[in-house]
Amino acid sequence: MEEIMELINGEVYGVWFLIGAALVFWMQAGFAMCESGFTRAKNAGNIIMKNLMDFCIGTVMWFICGASIMLGENMLGGFSGKFTFDVFTNYGNFDYSAFVFNLVFCATTATIVSGSMAERTKFSAYCIYSAIISAIIYPVEAHWTWGGGFLAQWGFHDYAGSNCIHMVGGICALIGAWMLGPRIGKFVRDKEGKVTKVNAFPGHNLVIAALGVFILWLGWYGFNGAAATDIPTLGSVFLTTTVAPAVATVTCMIFTWIKYGKPDVSMCLNASLAGLVAITAPCDVTDCFGAAVIGIVAGLLVVFGVWFTDNVLHVDDPVGAVAVHMMNGIWGTLAVGLFATETAPGFAKAEILEGLFYGGGFTQLGKQFVGMFVTIVWTVVTIIIAYAIIKKIVGLRVSEEEEISGLDSTEHGLASAYSGFAIMDVANTMTMEVNENTDLGVGEYEEASQAKKNAAVPVVTAPFVDTGMNKVVIIAKLSRYDVLRKTLNEVGITGMTVTQVMGCGVQKGAGERYRGVEVDMTLLPKVKVEVVIGNVPIKDVIEAARKALYTGHIGDGKIFVYPVEKVIKIRTGEEDLEALKDVE
Repeated sequence: MEEIMELINGEVYGVWFLIGAALVFWMQAGFAMCESGFTRAKNAGNIIMKNLMDFCIGTVMWFICGASIMLGENMLGGFSGKFTFDVFTNYGNFDYSAFVFNLVFCATTATIVSGSMAERTKFSAYCIYSAIISAIIYPVEAHWTWGGGFLAQWGFHDYAGSNCIHMVGGICALIGAWMLGPRIGKFVRDKEGKVTKVNAFPGHNLVIAALGVFILWLGWYGFNGAAATDIPTLGSVFLTTTVAPAVATVTCMIFTWIKYGKPDVSMCLNASLAGLVAITAPCDVTDCFGAAVIGIVAGLLVVFGVWFTDNVLHVDDPVGAVAVHMMNGIWGTLAVGLFATETAPGFAKAEILEGLFYGGGFTQLGKQFVGMFVTIVWTVVTIIIAYAIIKKIVGLRVSEEEEISGLDSTEHGLASAYSGFAIMDVANTMTMEVNENTDLGVGEYEEASQAKKNAAVPVVTAPFVDTGMNKVVIIAKLSRYDVLRKTLNEVGITGMTVTQVMGCGVQKGAGERYRGVEVDMTLLPKVKVEVVIGNVPIKDVIEAARKALYTGHIGDGKIFVYPVEKVIKIRTGEEDLEALKDVE
């Protein structure tokens, strides 16, 4: 009976192993949505294409050499697996499940880089990079830990990839973004080349980015849990994989709320991923308390990481991959040596020592540090060589003109990833700075009105042409339209033409932030209201509009008044004031 149950369990967990692989594959969709949402619309198609090709190119390289290098027999003292063509020559006895499972993990490592190098990388260069990391860089270092290599033999522990996948992908992302240089307009430099300002480039679709995060979180249950072979371990892994990102997100929300005055949406999305990355290595050997502490640190570390990358390293990382994957991959790897506990169901199978905070001393922490350091050295050396070769052969970066136009059109001949939608870039690519002609105004409406009365120049600087008819054009915040409409109706205006437009101008002191950086938004949604007036005093209309639109903040809008020489009603032929008496 026991043999039968063991056989059934083996079959059940064998199926779960492949279901987990499918969930990890589904994470490619999460990465694609997250990265495209955090970048600009003109590059969305390019992002999707890179994520697609990460998996497809990775699959080709995996069956050619990657799988045998990672999963083959030890050679060179456990440095690498032995290269074979068993997938072709011995297919009947091949381990199909291990091939597929490790393939989807390899593709995840490759796709981490896509977001950090987004919006300025040659597609051809990226394809070559994807092939190299899938064929050599990842298989070798993954063999050390998961293929029976020297780190596994030594007692280094990385259950699902904080070190082997996320830290490695994050390092490749950091070096790639550094070698590429920042996107045009990201950093403002003085004459000596010193960075004086960091500009925010808000993602074009946070809804898509959030969908990507939820897809990734769902996939992470397969990412962390697929290797479990008993119910207690699987349940514990699911628990820690839920607690850490949840705590990280709450921590990030509270911290950004205190620091910036409002909770940062995009940073909290990153924090969810940071918590998932950090718990990936210790998810089987830690408990709920450990997962919660790991999550708290991850939630703070991701905010620090984004700030550090922007303001200290001056590396342009559009999606925060360095903070999420590299920094929290390092933290998760070390966390094994701090929070591993024998009370966790997976601890016995891990064959490691308890962590420092559970009475195990520094031994396991030391092993985690050394294993991580060796992996860092391998990754840094190989990826720099790879990028240098690619740069020499085909070049890494697109031209300035191609970058400004967008990679969708220049790299793929795609007019837009959103055909049928009107997409306008609201990032800092059309910045207008304060100059000697800029007047940012005063705080209160009554104070502003009194200041105008006391000034040498009156509110209305030129007399109106007395035709009895005037056209008033009001450009204001879209959010104030309903108040404006009701106010104008109260003073006797019964007809108007309304157009939604985008306004371009200085927005100093607006206070909005994106990922901790103040946003000088240059294109904002506005409403343009046009009214031709003949039977209502013009000054009443102007004063009513000013009171309705005034908030005391920059961007309240402007009112333009033009004399109208002639009005003709098409249906009746009535002219001038008679034509304005009713509204068709």
